[in-house]
Amino acid sequence: MLEPTKKPRTEAVELCVMVRADRVEEARRAVTPFLAEAESVSWREVYPDFCPADGLRGARIKEGLTQRALAALAGVPQRHISEMENGKRAIGKAMAKRLAEVLKIDYRVML
Repeated sequence: MLEPTKKPRTEAVELCVMVRADRVEEARRAVTPFLAEAESVSWREVYPDFCPADGLRGARIKEGLTQRALAALAGVPQRHISEMENGKRAIGKAMAKRLAEVLKIDYRVML
């Protein structure tokens, strides 16, 4: 008999968030109501406006790269990076893996 190929969901997830020092209390107030209701909360509930483009842009800025520099390292036109960051072009799995290698992040941040 074959074993299941999917891994079971984890029981607990640790959420780490980086915020500016002057906004720590605001972030804490935003998350606290969710923690009081349940033991675990989906990050999508806490950040409903987050989109994959935010993950790409944030990772690029964190690495100190311009769109042009990222495009050169990933081997794609700069306009593609711009379109992905502005939500006009989908970030496919293959492209996410390519960009993630350059940005030194998990590709799933962009999906």
